[in-house]
Amino acid sequence: MAEAVKQKTESKKRGIKKGFYEVEAPLTAVKISLYGGSMEEFEGRVVNLDLTKSLRGRSLELRMKIKNEDGKLKASPVSANLAGSYIRRALRRGSDYVEDSFKANCRDAVLVVKPFMITRRRVSREVRNAIRVNARKFIEGYLKIRTTKELFSDIIANKLQRGMAAKLKKIYPLAMCEIRVFEIIGEKALEDIKEEERKQLMEEQGKEEISEIETEEENKEEIKKTRKKE
Repeated sequence: MAEAVKQKTESKKRGIKKGFYEVEAPLTAVKISLYGGSMEEFEGRVVNLDLTKSLRGRSLELRMKIKNEDGKLKASPVSANLAGSYIRRALRRGSDYVEDSFKANCRDAVLVVKPFMITRRRVSREVRNAIRVNARKFIEGYLKIRTTKELFSDIIANKLQRGMAAKLKKIYPLAMCEIRVFEIIGEKALEDIKEEERKQLMEEQGKEEISEIETEEENKEEIKKTRKKE
């Protein structure tokens, strides 16, 4: 409190007029406004965005770092985290969960990824291990052909998770398939990938996602039919 009063007093002495500054956040529909004396003071600041409302109840928090580029404030994501309360609500008796934590490379950064899966019923240790290993393989393959911007967009849109669920359902059906933590821990030079190879890999992953969506729709229809019979 004392520090805020001190800053306000110093601003008055310097004749700085404070106001609201708009921040561009291309990956979200959330409007960010920051109050301050100049754009320079926001350089490097990290803001937290709760995307629960825009994602219809999926409690995802996005941490974004602000940069002053060509006289405009722009926010780029540095991490995405699922709320612990959201995961606890999804856990049910008679089911198991599988989690993992590892470092992986995408085209322009080093990342920490923590997937989290919930099975529909109790499963053996062998099945849990198979889910964990195959989830890691899928994620590493998914990351290596994409940039951080593409990956954060896919996580927010649930695209990566759907593709992973389509892969893992061949081992055992899951009640939840999520990325609990996704964080940039280091930057690196952009890797060059042949565009043809990149398109081919993305098409293959896209087919798996479509398969998962079709399965979800089929399951919904079966549930509706069962309820009508009852």
